This record gives sequence, structure tokens and C-alpha cells, in this order.
Amino acid sequence: MRIAVIADIHSNIYALEAVLKDIDTKDTDLIVCLGDLVGYNPFPNEVIGTIRKRKILTIKGNYDEAVGEELMVCGCDYPDPRDAENASISLNWTIDNTDDDNKEFLKDLPKEVKIVYEGKTLVFVHGSPRKINEYLKENSTEAEENMREFEHDILVCGHTHKPYYKYYGSKLLINAGSAGKPKTGTPDANYVVIDIKGDNIAVEIHEVAYDYEKTAAAIESNGLPREFAEIIRTGRG
Repeated sequence: MRIAVIADIHSNIYALEAVLKDIDTKDTDLIVCLGDLVGYNPFPNEVIGTIRKRKILTIKGNYDEAVGEELMVCGCDYPDPRDAENASISLNWTIDNTDDDNKEFLKDLPKEVKIVYEGKTLVFVHGSPRKINEYLKENSTEAEENMREFEHDILVCGHTHKPYYKYYGSKLLINAGSAGKPKTGTPDANYVVIDIKGDNIAVEIHEVAYDYEKTAAAIESNGLPREFAEIIRTGRG
């Protein structure tokens, strides 16, 4: 079984289209999205519409929760006051510019999905099994704690915007990176493919080039913070 996993699209329709086009060449059996469909970029309805049209199995992210519930904060970690201010602008803009029907879709998304295949249980979440907005960064204490508590075989998460995979004993932690707002130092979108054949599990990390300048220009023309356009152009943020 080959499962393509995307995460953290953040209203970047051009990146999503490029990633899905790439996935269509990878002979996968299933696509799973780990949430954060919206925020920061100016195409929330287009991204949600694409996900819904393709009937992609989708987990709720913290940003999806904030927009669907019209909350005051997005659940993001921004110690810098300027970043926090920009995050507030982004959240309010996204709430105002997301259709009510799409907000209901976000509100109804599950926070966790389990799939059992060939005796292995995969658990898909946005942040962690403990918390929707917990960062399981590579080699972090939070990742170690979660995997110590984790009772299944494979945990698949997003939220950090950096793809990686690591074994903790016999248990595997996979981070799917970001298909719309990468933090890898390159503007290329990224996602993972999990290939399960019996006891053999392979994880492929894929990077996809796309016309990121179209997204950056759309950010600027829609009055969103210019810092968001720079993040799209550089893959740093």
C-alpha cells in the first residue's frame, strides 16, 4: 500500500495543484491530508474546494479549527509580537474570506484517523495525539514523549512544516512537512509517500517546484502582510 500524505497547505492553491499533479504520477492507493488547509495565503475556498472535489481524507488542523469555529487565535506559536500581529491579521482575513459552507466542512473534520493495514496501525494527526497544535519537531523532547506514550506502529503528523521520519524502537514517527508553506529553506512544496509492503516500510520525501511567485504576488495584492510573501519566496518562516 502506498499512501501519499500532505499537510499544511495554508490556502496556497498553486502549490496544492502542483503537489497533487506530482502525486498522480506516484502510483499511490490513498491520499491523506493532515490539515491546516487555510491561513496565510489568499485562496482558502479554492484549496478547500479542491480537497472536497477529490474526496481526500482530511484531518483537522489548528488553523482549520480556528477558522471553522471563528476563534480569536489560530493556536500557533509566535513569541515575536510582530509575528503574532501578522497571525491575527491572517486569521481575521481568512475567517472573513472563507465561505460558510467551507467553514462547516472545516468544523466537521476529525482530529484523528486510524488505518490498519497488514497488521500495522497508522495514526494520522495534525500536531500530536495529545494536542492539535503540539509541535513534534525532529529529535525534540515532545516527539520522544509522544512516541514513548504511543501504543501503535506508525504516527504521522504535520504542523512543523519540515518533513522527516525517525524510528523510536519499533515505532515510526513521520512528519509530512508542508505542501503550501514550507520551512525548509526552499520555496518548493513537499510531501511524503509511505510505502508498506509486509514488514517493510519505506518513506519517500518529495519536493515539488511550482510558480511560488504567483502565490507571493497574490498575498501582496490581497493586502496580507508582506512577510508572508517573503516566506513563500524563501521557504523560511
